[in-house]
Amino acid sequence: MIYTNLNELFMKQIIGIMILLVAFANPETSHSQPSTPIEQWEGKTILLIAAHPDDDYQSHGTLALLKNNNNKIFILTLTTGNVGTRDLKMNKNDLSKIRRQEQIEAMKVIGLSEQQYINLGYDDGRVEFANKEEIMGKIVYHIRKIRPDVLMSFDPGFNYPVWHKSDHRAAAYLSADAVRAAEWRLMYEGQIIHQNLNAYSVPEFLFYGGNIKDKNFEVDITKYLDKKILAGSKYLSQWSSGWNNYLGPDLNDYPVGEKESVFNRLKRRIKYQNNTPVERFRYYKGIPDAMGREKRD
Repeated sequence: MIYTNLNELFMKQIIGIMILLVAFANPETSHSQPSTPIEQWEGKTILLIAAHPDDDYQSHGTLALLKNNNNKIFILTLTTGNVGTRDLKMNKNDLSKIRRQEQIEAMKVIGLSEQQYINLGYDDGRVEFANKEEIMGKIVYHIRKIRPDVLMSFDPGFNYPVWHKSDHRAAAYLSADAVRAAEWRLMYEGQIIHQNLNAYSVPEFLFYGGNIKDKNFEVDITKYLDKKILAGSKYLSQWSSGWNNYLGPDLNDYPVGEKESVFNRLKRRIKYQNNTPVERFRYYKGIPDAMGREKRD
């Protein structure tokens, strides 16, 4: 009887080891899909970090869905977007104000308010050359204050860097580094001592903008497709002839055919899977140290 119990115990240990070996052999296991489909998430707090006003557009269908399901959403952008134009009449100060208002109007379409928008105010195209410790400290502050259940950001890469243009690349890595820093009490300890915040560990992540082969989850945005497109139409300084000659926030003030052109352009940007409009992400749950790689020696 003793031998039988020992044999059973031994076999259970062997099976457990085999399960772990399979998990480590399959990179998708450690980056598996969420236990509850994103379409069914309710009551979560979500923080999306982006480089520019309009970067979050690629997730607008998902954000609209999440807002409709009573999730609390915040959007944080690192820059004012004050360089992105070819309009020779435009200056940085005016463009910064225009892009902020475009962002707020787009957020309203998907059910979010100005109070849910945070802009750190850095110059467009200069994040990589700014004070990174200062930027990361600000991101850590908002992570600790908001305490998101899910953090969304540009994908920093899975086993290798993902190529992004300058600010996108910086936003990806600063977000990843800030997540790790936020969980350590002695990192930016002044926030804890003087600002009554606590260290915080983000449990789940949705990465956008990465390599398609790394993405492991698609969100069906059929019900929110019209909202996504309408929200995108608010970025006239970026996605219309306003890029070269900004005529204001009203499409009716632009040349004949401009509205049709803008909406067609936005429709062409929609991703489809089996004729269903989707937004794709790399979902990750686990410690920050492993968010960008498989198991290593």
